[in-house]
Amino acid sequence: MKRSAALAFLATVVALGAWITLRPDPDALWRIVSEQCVPAAESGAARTPCAKVDLADGYVVFKDRNGIGQYLLMPTRRIDGIESPELVAPGAHNYWRDAWEARSYLEQAIGTRLRREEIGLTVNSASGRSQNHLHIHIDCMRPEVTAALTALKATIGEQWTDLPMPLPGHSYRARLIVDGTLRQTDPFQLLFADIQSRGEAMADQTLLLTGTTLDDGRPAFLLLNDSVEPGDNASAEELQDHSCSVRNHYDAGQPRA
Repeated sequence: MKRSAALAFLATVVALGAWITLRPDPDALWRIVSEQCVPAAESGAARTPCAKVDLADGYVVFKDRNGIGQYLLMPTRRIDGIESPELVAPGAHNYWRDAWEARSYLEQAIGTRLRREEIGLTVNSASGRSQNHLHIHIDCMRPEVTAALTALKATIGEQWTDLPMPLPGHSYRARLIVDGTLRQTDPFQLLFADIQSRGEAMADQTLLLTGTTLDDGRPAFLLLNDSVEPGDNASAEELQDHSCSVRNHYDAGQPRA
């Protein structure tokens, strides 16, 4: 093995080890993206730690160590997290759209096609995350959260509204997004426009995006938001089910609605 290849292999082991084992390094994900996945794609290498590297649109898809199906979507350039100004700048790239389109990796991992409302995308707050590189969690929704949102769907419109009940211990607010493909809508932009008037900081926010269907059959989304307060680090990841227990209903032959 040539020296350069050996060093690259060693760097891969070190970076993956930092992420897979203890995750003590808040830059471990960024090193995997910038030192392994992107260089491998640029060189045309057959193997890379990432499941997908899209150099044109500037993102990678990476299998997280937590959960049977969870994937992370991350930019190929350094963006710390939800608080980063470039996410809400004019013409900013919509990573949420990319993450939603990457849900097929989750479905392939669990061997089940999921309904829109069974899939959740989340970004945690600055204090509710372990890694300082933007990563959108792509995973199954907790079934009880899906059930609660289904029951409340008729009360959620295109303006932010506080949900009447806590979800896994924390209070959330929600709004409807009728743009069923996110072609014209970026959740970061929607949240930023609202919290500016509330005098809140993006660093203190967390978001969850999950699919839904309008009464006329059109695809849509529900966007949920929580913010940091005493006893709440604002991690919407808590609304996801990393065990993807919903797949068990399909495995048992339960009918799909």
